[in-house]
Amino acid sequence: MKQLTNDIKNKEFKNAYLLVGEEDYLKSVYTKQMIEAITDGNNMNETYYNGNDIDVNDVIENAKSSPFFAEKKIIVAENTNLFSSEGESLAELIPELPESTVMVFVERKVDKRGKLYKAIKEAGHIAEIEKQGEQEVAIWAAKVLANSKKKITKADMSYLISMVGVDMEILSNELEKLICYCINKPVIKKEDIDAVCSKQLSIRIFDLMDQMSYKNQKKALDCYYELITDKNEPFAILRMISRQFNLLLQAKDLKGRGMNKGDIQKTMGQQYFVVDKCIKQSENFTIDELKEGLKDSVETEDRIKKGLIDPNIGVELLIVKYSTK
Repeated sequence: MKQLTNDIKNKEFKNAYLLVGEEDYLKSVYTKQMIEAITDGNNMNETYYNGNDIDVNDVIENAKSSPFFAEKKIIVAENTNLFSSEGESLAELIPELPESTVMVFVERKVDKRGKLYKAIKEAGHIAEIEKQGEQEVAIWAAKVLANSKKKITKADMSYLISMVGVDMEILSNELEKLICYCINKPVIKKEDIDAVCSKQLSIRIFDLMDQMSYKNQKKALDCYYELITDKNEPFAILRMISRQFNLLLQAKDLKGRGMNKGDIQKTMGQQYFVVDKCIKQSENFTIDELKEGLKDSVETEDRIKKGLIDPNIGVELLIVKYSTK
């Protein structure tokens, strides 16, 4: 990504780029920055293609044409099937693109064996943009706040991430809310985060599982009813409970094998704060309880899908069972 950042900063572009990976937010940011740097706001020199129904011949003709009273034009093709055999004719075009054309392909996954991928790798630049880790997201978030002349301690940044998660799109929205809320405050604190930030469903499930693990039935059900009040579907909540039982089972099993927290994190492939929470929650369950909880969750999902039980009742019964002392 460093090469991509430098190209945008210096306005020195190759003819073809591929932004590929799971981090949609960063791909969108880089794409917008490239469009702005190349067109200077003149949308006459910007063409956007999206989806699978794209006329490859139209893309080729567009790429060969000259920009409108400017040095360069940009063509963006996102979430297409151009990296299949249908895009092979584009692979032949890449080395022959006029200097005035910059093509940007934005995809989640591509076949690296394909001709188009190889052509871009040879003549252009490929930026692999995957989901960022907790540390990278924290550094990025701190920079966003700094650009608005706001500071935050490491502890409060960790608290923010543990509450909101590491999805950069969601976190970006929460940072914007914090900046507006603290317009006259130079330092963002925990109480500010509590005042304006919204916990995501995946994070709020931790609160529910906390109460279940402590066998606090009333509070566990209160957590569930709050989720329902906030228009979360019972089935979606059930899926998250099932996922959480699975994560707790993994954490307890790996810890039981003598692994340290760092190794458990690598093995589970989860963020550090998620693993830390799972280890703590798993201490309040036995292995057999977690196995049975996962089994019951999956069976409840199946019964709901078959119409054998009301979704709300199914989830309530599951919560009651595993929060009973």
